[in-house]
Amino acid sequence: MGTVSACSDDDGGAADPGPDRGSGGLLSTDLAVEVDPDEPTAPSEFDVRPGTEEVTVTGVEPEQRLSLVDADGRRMVVLHADKYGQAHFSYLPDELAEFKTGARAKLPTDQGYVVPAGKGYTIRLEDSEPVQVTEPFEVWGFDDHPDPSWYDDQTGTIGPSGDETDWFGYVTMRDGVQLSINVRLPGPVADGPYPTVIEYSGYGPSNPDSTEPGSMIAALLGFATVGVNMRGSGCSGGVFDVFNVAQQVDGYDTVEAIARQPWVKGNQVGMVGLSYSGITQLYTAATQPPSLAAITPLSVIREPWLQQWPGGVYNGGFTRQWLAERDNQSSAGGTSWVQKRLDGGDETCESHQELREQNIDFEAFGKSLVQRPDLADVRDLSKLVSNIEVPVFLSGAWQDEQTGPQFTDMLGNFTASEDANFTLFNGRHPDGYTPEVLSRWFEFLQFYLVEQVPNLDDGLRAASPTVFGDFFGTPDLEFAEDRFDQYLPDQYDAALAAYQAEPAVRVIFERGVGGVTGSPIGLYETTYDTWPPTDVEEVSFHLGGDGTLSTAPPSGEGVDRFLNDPESAEVDFFGEAGYQLLVPTWDFDWRNWSEGDAASYVTEPFTESVVLGGGGYVELFMKVPGASADVQATLTIIRPDGTEWLITSGLLRLSDRAVAATSEGLRIDRTFSAADAEDMPDDEFASAKVSIPGFAQAFRPGDRLRLTVSSPGRDFGAWTFANSGEADEVRDIAWGGDLASRLVVGRLPGVVVPDGEPWPCPSLRGQACRPYEALQNTPAG
Repeated sequence: MGTVSACSDDDGGAADPGPDRGSGGLLSTDLAVEVDPDEPTAPSEFDVRPGTEEVTVTGVEPEQRLSLVDADGRRMVVLHADKYGQAHFSYLPDELAEFKTGARAKLPTDQGYVVPAGKGYTIRLEDSEPVQVTEPFEVWGFDDHPDPSWYDDQTGTIGPSGDETDWFGYVTMRDGVQLSINVRLPGPVADGPYPTVIEYSGYGPSNPDSTEPGSMIAALLGFATVGVNMRGSGCSGGVFDVFNVAQQVDGYDTVEAIARQPWVKGNQVGMVGLSYSGITQLYTAATQPPSLAAITPLSVIREPWLQQWPGGVYNGGFTRQWLAERDNQSSAGGTSWVQKRLDGGDETCESHQELREQNIDFEAFGKSLVQRPDLADVRDLSKLVSNIEVPVFLSGAWQDEQTGPQFTDMLGNFTASEDANFTLFNGRHPDGYTPEVLSRWFEFLQFYLVEQVPNLDDGLRAASPTVFGDFFGTPDLEFAEDRFDQYLPDQYDAALAAYQAEPAVRVIFERGVGGVTGSPIGLYETTYDTWPPTDVEEVSFHLGGDGTLSTAPPSGEGVDRFLNDPESAEVDFFGEAGYQLLVPTWDFDWRNWSEGDAASYVTEPFTESVVLGGGGYVELFMKVPGASADVQATLTIIRPDGTEWLITSGLLRLSDRAVAATSEGLRIDRTFSAADAEDMPDDEFASAKVSIPGFAQAFRPGDRLRLTVSSPGRDFGAWTFANSGEADEVRDIAWGGDLASRLVVGRLPGVVVPDGEPWPCPSLRGQACRPYEALQNTPAG
């Protein structure tokens, strides 16, 4: 007799390998949508594991067909088992069809939906005689959670014992899937309990021979740390699916199971991590685990689809490479540390590897989603963060070369959090781990997890310059002085009240020239209650003749032309040294555009200091010969010494120019849906607002602002693109009159800009630089 279980162990011998079916693809089926109620059936002899928006089957023969049937007796999809006799139901086509699984197959279609939550599902083994059918089972949804006793039963089963301080093992999820974890305590269990943080990702947080940076820093500060590998990664069980709902609720289950362990102080945990393990904190907190005290996400994204298609332009650089790496590392034995576990006889890890055959090719899947499907909403953090109720400490760089600055658009959506704090700056991807940020990170965790007045250990403070210097390659990096000493030793409530009274947003300027050249130290900073500030002033800079950019509309009107340059899509701004993550200054080869390949517009020198930012948009009245075109709008600052510095860039596929009703102020929202896509009109101009992501940049007297409009490319570090269109296709931009193209950004209030010397090139964190070269625009005609 087979089982329908939330706790099966995924064991089973391998069948003879079948043919390679990695191409996937929908197949027609001879099965009817409606199940014949009079057809003879038998109880199932295979195992079924229902989960959250997914169902996994094991224990059949290779190539046998399995149907998922809903409570109304309708077949939803038919899957062919892989070479191990497994099938994983998650994505469903709009119409009934068959699909061959295994060998990291591509999804059969980009049109469909996931298994809906509900009761009464069954699985039918269609090729058995008679057809085997499971007992009805339930598939859970995002809002469904186990009874607390599920987690209570794991009390005392996780973590070291006796004098041991390190422990590798597994934590069990609601559907029986086991995630690999590694626990590290500051001392023996008997000396606890300890304030505890979780780092959760698909990298190697549970690797017993290595520690992720967030956990390493937390351990130095006296925290117990728990590294957890996401479903389908490391030694964890389950099928890997980037940021799907199953991985999100796994975060809930992990928090609740860990918090119940006797070595956890207060039976509550926090979360730490940057990038992947920062992003997962947001997904986890959105599920509202009762035992989660606070999160500290650093260097995050806004949403996965937009990350792969920024502005509707395919990111063929870092994002494509990252997804391909996730696909490879989540394969059976895909990392060296997992292979070491297998070689060492970890039978649980071994039992999880066969199911990796069901992983799909997510890099290819994401590339196929040319238009954003509604299904992407369940992974859209800009929609999910409004569910987060716990305190949040989030930091990010305007120029983050890996995850980008789109996260700034969602900072106003943390409406349910009891205390959301944001630290924003010019900089690079790993800069959340610089002491300028970590000093406030430590304060935050002391207040909301440890629940005591922040006070850094003197010995750790003394050692920090060496630690930070070795990591970032610059001297004089150290933790900031304690800011709440006056409340020591035990005025916690008063200290917390003072902390909560501070403005929520901290903006640091000109990091890279506040200390040694290239050091992650800012020159000055300011604070706001919100981002963007509520009293930001919108300023329009109008495009004009002879490449002018002015707050006054031009007296005339005209059209400038540039030609499409698809080869630039694969060009980044790094020099011969390439992308070096941690060196103080980057080697740049930031290429200028040739005349006719871009349109450039420059202001007169500013006569007084002003800070521009908050995001914005470039409204371009454009005419192109085809249905669409990919456009890039780049903002730079030209200093009086003749050096040009990159600020930020926006991208847009012109057929996705429709502006969503949710847009507000300087923020442009888009659905990028097939329904809202619209071809550019034939032989006439149309308005297209290219969204400019969040930034904050000071301009001193003598500085000039430059806007360059071009094909995508050249102005990014780790992002390159797959550009649409043929070489030398015409791109026309109208200016003046009724077709008044313009740049709209914010003027930020309350910033005292100090006098400044010319910045050495390179120096500013994350900002490319080069000698300024004027570009003569080409008139159309």
